[in-house]
Amino acid sequence: MTQIISTLSEVSANYKALFVDLWGCVHNGITAYPAAVAALQDYRKQGGVVVLVTNSPKPRAGVAEQLSQFGVPDDAYDTIATSGDSARAAMFTGAVGQKVYFMGEWQRDAGFFEPMKVIQNPVPITRVPLQEAEGIVCCGPFDPMADPDVNRADFLYAKQMGMKLLCANPDIVVDRGEVREWCAGALAKLYTEMGGESLYFGKPYPPIYDLARRRLAELGVDVSDRDILAIGDGPQTDISGGMGEGVDTLFITGGLAAKDTQTTEQPEPAALEAYIAREQIAPTYSIGFLR
Repeated sequence: MTQIISTLSEVSANYKALFVDLWGCVHNGITAYPAAVAALQDYRKQGGVVVLVTNSPKPRAGVAEQLSQFGVPDDAYDTIATSGDSARAAMFTGAVGQKVYFMGEWQRDAGFFEPMKVIQNPVPITRVPLQEAEGIVCCGPFDPMADPDVNRADFLYAKQMGMKLLCANPDIVVDRGEVREWCAGALAKLYTEMGGESLYFGKPYPPIYDLARRRLAELGVDVSDRDILAIGDGPQTDISGGMGEGVDTLFITGGLAAKDTQTTEQPEPAALEAYIAREQIAPTYSIGFLR
């Protein structure tokens, strides 16, 4: 049974580092949550290290810029690990070929194709039409409000041609303010269900956690798994991912699961237990909102 807590500070002293999700925990895609920011600032003042671990397809620098726009100050975190950086590394080592069909919003996602200094002898990548592609790079849907099924015809062609789909964001949906949008994970899920091969690099898959640990190492921080707390509102990304890594987890119930867990300030205990049983997760702790 998960332990419902009222504030992060009730348990944070037990951990040397936090792996913190962003969307639904620290901001809502439009603006920062002041209480969450304050909780992370307080944790860092006590000597803890905050790694923001996000399924954003953006490179680290792009996420940092976005956070500033949302009102998340620099002193709320130490470093950032993004699904985008993990997926970019795979792309530049040829995971889906040299000629790729890009799915996403180019104005938002162009940074995905910027060179990575850490990759030696990167594969030259060229964006081409689907009929000329060797593989697919998916940062998100062309229209986040459209049902993923609109891509079925293109995916059927891609599957028949043996293309792999590189998914830069395994999230299925996200709430931008009060509006729910489809993410790249929904497209990858459809492609897989159709018999295609999708490659994932964000939560809950190991590559992004490996990157998060490398980010800690860059800071000169060496911590064991028992000293890490993973925080997030995604049951099948943040919580399942943390569980798979063998670290404790804090489930933010007021994000994607707010309705199911009947969260206003805190989750309704019976609704929460029913939800985590249905999702087959076992978060160490749960809280309505990060604070």
